[in-house]
Amino acid sequence: MAVQNGRDLLIKMDMTGTGTFETVAGLRATRLGFNAETIDVTSTGSAGGWRELLGGAGVRSASISGSGVFRDEATDERARQVFFDGEVPRCQVVIPGFGTVEGPFQITGLEYAGSYNGEATYEISLASAGALQFVAAI
Repeated sequence: MAVQNGRDLLIKMDMTGTGTFETVAGLRATRLGFNAETIDVTSTGSAGGWRELLGGAGVRSASISGSGVFRDEATDERARQVFFDGEVPRCQVVIPGFGTVEGPFQITGLEYAGSYNGEATYEISLASAGALQFVAAI
């Protein structure tokens, strides 16, 4: 995989509940993380006293975050409404040259900031709320 532009990592949200995904506008920085809890099954019988983990167990999760400037009233309004209504819309994260991760996410943080001599900015954080699918880039 060749070097990719960071601006090509996109966060998209289902805007209508019908699978119509639109890029969350104005993002300057985005991040996607995957996590898996481990289940320690080490015992006195573990070879050489090394830790043993139970494969395929534990809770898996993903988190998305982004920050940027206001660009599009519709996506800003949708994100704000999703947060206040406690909705769990489907989202996509497009990873350039790698693929797309899709599934339900809940907005866990939405922050707004601005200074008198600068642009208004926002930060958004989302947590996975169900099974995710990955489709590799072709």
